[in-house]
Amino acid sequence: MTDGAPAPPAAPHSLPPSWSGPLSIHGDFWPRFHRWAMGVLPEWLLRLLLPIFAFVFFLGLPSIRRSIGRNLERVFGPHSWWRRQVWAYRTVKSHAWCLSERYENFSARGIQPEVEGLDQWRKLLEEGQGFVMVTAHVGHWEVGSMIGPQLDGRKVHVIREEERDPRAQNLLQEMLDGRGLEGYQVHFAHGSGPALGAKLVAALRRGEIVALQGDRPRGGGRSARVPFFGEPAPLPVGPAALARAAGVPLLPVFVFREGRRRARVVFRPPIPVPSTVDRKRDLDQALEAIAAEVEGAIRRRPHQWFCFSSMWPPEASPASPPARA
Repeated sequence: MTDGAPAPPAAPHSLPPSWSGPLSIHGDFWPRFHRWAMGVLPEWLLRLLLPIFAFVFFLGLPSIRRSIGRNLERVFGPHSWWRRQVWAYRTVKSHAWCLSERYENFSARGIQPEVEGLDQWRKLLEEGQGFVMVTAHVGHWEVGSMIGPQLDGRKVHVIREEERDPRAQNLLQEMLDGRGLEGYQVHFAHGSGPALGAKLVAALRRGEIVALQGDRPRGGGRSARVPFFGEPAPLPVGPAALARAAGVPLLPVFVFREGRRRARVVFRPPIPVPSTVDRKRDLDQALEAIAAEVEGAIRRRPHQWFCFSSMWPPEASPASPPARA
């Protein structure tokens, strides 16, 4: 495992010329249109239009289509080109529903979560220490961090990347401000430097919570190659390094979409992070435990894993773990 290597900056997806400029998927036109539609269209029309829009985006984004197929071959094993297209469309459609309900969750029509493994959460709260919630881009991943203040009232610090387009970033900030969640603070990692790390360590030592993604490194962030579905893949070092620095455990949490505006929040057993003289070994151990938890979540809902860039090089030969396509 290689520790401390900076992740390469995320490369923009190749788009057809007609989708560049104002209609770029990285801009704010589509998110604003999407949010407007979710607020005004009747339910029957949403159910009719959403699969159609998902299919249009599926056809218009070939690089994303290929990446989804390659990634899911690690879950399902080698399959035909046609089968990979089916996986990709199912994933794009799942993402369309999750994204649609995300806009509703920022309004009065919120997502109704059920909680599994609440004893894991309560155990850490009773111990009175802070902890790092680590999740993945699976299902309604944002709901996991938002449920924290609702369950306990303890402050949660959420680390996000900034959007690629400043207009999309302004829209995101507008939605976060409008949500008005008490005890929910968002920090944007881009350009924050070591000051943010020191602030988060202090928050954890005060008994607060930090929520981070654990399934793919952000551009320029530190990564390590970890065994993931049988082949080393880059995962972010940040969650494990932060927990080790603060002397707190990691709490894996995943949120699966279960139906219309319904989700299941699953808390998994905490992961202790060793703090010995061998920092690299400590982080390796924690990262391998995170990778195993993320694998389990993806196997549970493969088409809710929203990773739209290839996690492995094309020449990596996929394993054939048991999973249903």
